[in-house]
Amino acid sequence: MAPSVRVMHEFLKSQLCVTVPEPTTSFADRVVIVTGGNVGLGLETARTIARLGAAKVIISSRSTAKGEEARKSILESLPVDENKSHDGSRIEVWPLDLCNHASVRAFAARANALPRLDALICNAGVATMNFSMAEGHESTITTNVISTFLLSLLILPALKRTAAATRSLAHLVIVSSDVHFFTDFAERKHAAGAPGSLFAALRDEQKSDMMDRYNVSKLLEVFVVRELAALTGNNNNNNNNNNNNNNNNNNNTPYPVVISAPNPGFCTSELRREAYEGSFAIRRGMRLIEAMLERTTEEGARNFVHCAAAGTDYHGQYVSDGVPKEPAALVLSEEGGRLQKQVWAELRDILEGIEPGVTKNI
Repeated sequence: MAPSVRVMHEFLKSQLCVTVPEPTTSFADRVVIVTGGNVGLGLETARTIARLGAAKVIISSRSTAKGEEARKSILESLPVDENKSHDGSRIEVWPLDLCNHASVRAFAARANALPRLDALICNAGVATMNFSMAEGHESTITTNVISTFLLSLLILPALKRTAAATRSLAHLVIVSSDVHFFTDFAERKHAAGAPGSLFAALRDEQKSDMMDRYNVSKLLEVFVVRELAALTGNNNNNNNNNNNNNNNNNNNTPYPVVISAPNPGFCTSELRREAYEGSFAIRRGMRLIEAMLERTTEEGARNFVHCAAAGTDYHGQYVSDGVPKEPAALVLSEEGGRLQKQVWAELRDILEGIEPGVTKNI
């Protein structure tokens, strides 16, 4: 879908005229997990949180060797005296493959055994134009949506326990992107509201637009984060699409876990590596766009760190440039309200099929 003039104006203004504020909130005593923390945005997120004093930062990686390289990089960037006094134990590397539900379960079990967990930053994701299946769904949807929320709901009990024990907010950060503005979500046209029809279309190669698939996955994340906010009874989204009279927290007590969907903006990222496998013209075009517009990876990661320390006003919010912003027009539309409910209903059934009872963790 071609973005509107307003959307392009906001994108360019953000990239060219806005600097995301550097996070300054102390993470002293806090324990934080960053998935995909071995490269790019995840690595810079972990590095910043470690610099802000976190007691422990756990990064996930599919490759143990790459994870250890990232761990070494983070430790070397910290003040020497701090590095020595903690003997490197502040940074841990845990294996995680979001294309494998057994790996997700094992990671979550390990996280739930921690005596404290203050934040889970779900940064790991994939962007590919090649259709392939993983765990019964197209691999982008499995990784960026199904396994991301499976992991999140499995770990929610640990976040809630920490919030109760410390009498402070815990945080679940689902990394989204402004590319959700750029999708028309064409696959929805193959679904007539029948149960399971949206995710069925997304796993049908003949109905899938893989050029748009990453954008769609980021849109689905925004829908689910907003619906989780509605379900928990602390919804900061003012449109009527999220009204839910059967929420799990219908009093005025804030939900103990702030759930948000930050956008890093267009920045240096490993996700575009497939684009560089294309023609010379595509590679030159990408290099030119990057030179003109992209942020540093460190600046993009600031959005995630802000969300990992935010107050209840960030709950259910799409966050860009460090502050809550309106998501795409489709999300806010009447159709978007229906899609949001359908996306959650289908995802809920998928998650319950993988791990019965997991949605009760909400």
